Amino acid sequence: MGKTIAEKILSAHAGKPVSAGEFAICAVDFTFGQDGTSSIIIDRVKELGAKKLNAAFCMVIDHSAPSPNEGVSRVHKKMRQFSQEYNVGLFDIGCGVCHQVIPESGAILPGNLVLGADSHTCTYGALGVFSTGVGSTDLAVALTTGKNWFKVPETIKIVVKGKLPKGIYAKDIILHIIGKVGANGATYKAIEFCGPVIDAMDIDGRMTMCNMVVEMGAKAGFMPQDAKTLAWFKQHIPSNKKIVTVCADKDAVYQDVLEFDVSKLKPQVAVPHNVDTVSDADDVKAVTINEAFIGTCTNGRLADLKVAAAVLKNRKVAANVRCIVAAASRAIYLEALRLGYIDTFVKSGAAVVVPGCGPCVGTHNGVPSDGEVVISTANRNFKGRMGNPSAFIYLASPATVAASAITGKITDPTKFLG
Repeated sequence: MGKTIAEKILSAHAGKPVSAGEFAICAVDFTFGQDGTSSIIIDRVKELGAKKLNAAFCMVIDHSAPSPNEGVSRVHKKMRQFSQEYNVGLFDIGCGVCHQVIPESGAILPGNLVLGADSHTCTYGALGVFSTGVGSTDLAVALTTGKNWFKVPETIKIVVKGKLPKGIYAKDIILHIIGKVGANGATYKAIEFCGPVIDAMDIDGRMTMCNMVVEMGAKAGFMPQDAKTLAWFKQHIPSNKKIVTVCADKDAVYQDVLEFDVSKLKPQVAVPHNVDTVSDADDVKAVTINEAFIGTCTNGRLADLKVAAAVLKNRKVAANVRCIVAAASRAIYLEALRLGYIDTFVKSGAAVVVPGCGPCVGTHNGVPSDGEVVISTANRNFKGRMGNPSAFIYLASPATVAASAITGKITDPTKFLG
């Protein structure tokens, strides 16, 4: 019987063949924490008496960067001291979001098993990595032992086909899929995406889709590893590193196979307060917004900033709207600066903030007031997600968010695209 991508990677790390439903102890290739989770990781590692770490590890200061208060500053100091004491990597303020800077750093490769103390670690499946989020204590156990236990997930294959309409992007596709599958429809499953639309999609788009598989309950998501994947790695890893791709066997067994034809898909919006409550943008066009946020680990990459800049070029953000832009990493920020996107954002009236997670997780750089409405390129719209449980968060693509910033209402971006 053939194996899925998840089964192959976990088998390789368990040192024996394993199949869906089985439990396995697996060696872990790479681990990380961010400033919202690393403090507990550090405490647990020291409680376990670890004098050295037995798994590759780094920390990223991204959730509150730069620090907005003295309590967070203490956490950042603690992380810097641990980094020096245990000689582990630290991406300090301004480097960017963990799910962008870690792949950019060349620390992960196809076929790796990665644990992160952040729920959107599943992003790296776009590059053929079995990556999943765990709690800080589980992460500390992996650091101390070099291993952790896994239940091998069943896999759902999702085939995306059709001709992509104008104004439709990876974010629209994944929101549409989550709306159909439901927030719990893929709980503890792995997802394998395939089909002609996926084959044509760039790596930025694939990362957007894998980033959000956790919003339908999935443990991990995978994209095909093709010429685009190899080209991406050649830009980000040393030439002496060998890339070995992992693909599912032709006779792999899937829990389900779902097909989505996106030929007639319209720009999608997730409405408060659930990611799987999804509507066409036109169906919520009467909604007035107070804030528009373009960025996050979901949509802060160069392709996202490119389309947002195209919409905002020679246009102005509505007078009653705060538009905030955050690149996913320093490298992306610099390239966006070189290409003129940052200039476009500033001239349109947007505020460009340091690469990081602040507005998305509600720590700083754009916390809404009571009753205010935000349209965001983020991955979650739960109550309080952006720092105020009395606010209302809508999720959409960078194009839709940029168009909405111009009109002051949720807007189908199609007419703003050349």
